[in-house]
Amino acid sequence: MKITHLTSAHPRVDTRIFFKMCSSLANKGFDVSLVVADGKGDETKSGVKIVDVGPSKNRFFRILSAPKRVYSKAVLIDADIYHLHDPELLPIGLKLKKCGKTVIFDSHEDIPKQMLTKPYLNKSLLKLLSFSIKKYEAWVCKQLDGVITATPFIREKFLKINPNSIDINNFPILVELSTDVKWKDKKKEVCYVGGIDKIRGIKELIQAMGKIKNDVKLNLCGVFSNKNTEKEVKAQSGWRQVLEHGFINRQGVREILTRSIAGLVTFYPLPNHIDAQPNKMFEYMLAGIPVIASNFPLWRDIIEGNNCGICVDPLNPNKIAEAIDYLFMHPEQAEIMGNNGRKAVENQYNWADEEKKLFKFYKNL
Repeated sequence: MKITHLTSAHPRVDTRIFFKMCSSLANKGFDVSLVVADGKGDETKSGVKIVDVGPSKNRFFRILSAPKRVYSKAVLIDADIYHLHDPELLPIGLKLKKCGKTVIFDSHEDIPKQMLTKPYLNKSLLKLLSFSIKKYEAWVCKQLDGVITATPFIREKFLKINPNSIDINNFPILVELSTDVKWKDKKKEVCYVGGIDKIRGIKELIQAMGKIKNDVKLNLCGVFSNKNTEKEVKAQSGWRQVLEHGFINRQGVREILTRSIAGLVTFYPLPNHIDAQPNKMFEYMLAGIPVIASNFPLWRDIIEGNNCGICVDPLNPNKIAEAIDYLFMHPEQAEIMGNNGRKAVENQYNWADEEKKLFKFYKNL
């Protein structure tokens, strides 16, 4: 079966798209291509043929022109199945359907809800845009051959639109980030890995680092999405406790997790966050370190239900600081939490099971 994954917004080595889906399909023996728009050229990696249609000047030009370039290349590949990963590609999904192709849409997030958190439009425009996207998304996805979602919550929404909808959760690959370092060899460090943004709690996290009672450093791994936010948090006193790494590859992530005593994921309580399942949360668990997470009901069920971390009010820097101090001052308890998290991922929250669901979904198509 010839399968082509399409993205105009994600990097070629996106964890969900490349490392999990495309690599798994290639290892299974499928003929897999990945069309990207990053300007880094064509290459074959892990059995996946990566085809580049070139970068865009900015977000506006990407949305306006990248889908056309992606479509032109997709038609030339002439695959059996096309797997779309960005909502801006939905129009070309319909064009591919008219060519007699099988087309899947992969909803990584609840896009209409996500739009409500965008800071660059006023609330009235955001509501109108969110409503319009919701209607268009539903209209297109009714005509597609199937929908894959990143969480069960998003799946439930799409089941009302397209009965051939399934969740393929973004759980970690077991062999990738698992570590066996002894707890006594860890550093006086905690970590945050991922995109850095105000709504992901960076301001409160840095404030918390200025309030901790112990000399614990924060490994900050990722790129700021907003220069003003970056400038603001770097002016805080807590920034003295930060070890800034910028973007790091998967091996770098593994090394950071190995030396840290906890991983943080303290997102704001926004509609698109409350029902999400952040990949980083499960990666922290797989690495055997406790998680300090926002106290959303779903996250609390996972974290407290498996006794693998501490849930806090993400808007309260004092509570975040208290959680960091507690885990530093109670290493035996922190180690137990870390081990519990690893066992939970090994038994339930892992890519091996999701991979099987992906293969079955393709086979049914």
